[in-house]
Amino acid sequence: MSILLQANAGSMSGFSIIWIVVMLVALYFMMIRPQQKETKRKNAMLSELATGDTILTTSGFYGTVIDITEDTIIVEFGSNKNCRIPMQKSAIALVEKPEDAVDKESK
Repeated sequence: MSILLQANAGSMSGFSIIWIVVMLVALYFMMIRPQQKETKRKNAMLSELATGDTILTTSGFYGTVIDITEDTIIVEFGSNKNCRIPMQKSAIALVEKPEDAVDKESK
């Protein structure tokens, strides 16, 4: 009788190892991989940032890039051209190139 219990316990541990592997693979494809894609997309967006681009900050403000340094940018907000604020590049949520704006208006 004890031989049957040992055989059954061995197959259960094999099943639980397979279950753990399946869960780890699901975790990778549902959480880790999308985060890596988003990080690559944001890094590519920030590397293509240029003076004159219109940006949307993470706080919801639209502005125009005036100057770019290594990790900070100077953004001009509003139409009066007096509101220039330095901010970190990491605060940029979206970049719109001037050419993209012209293409949207022509459609």
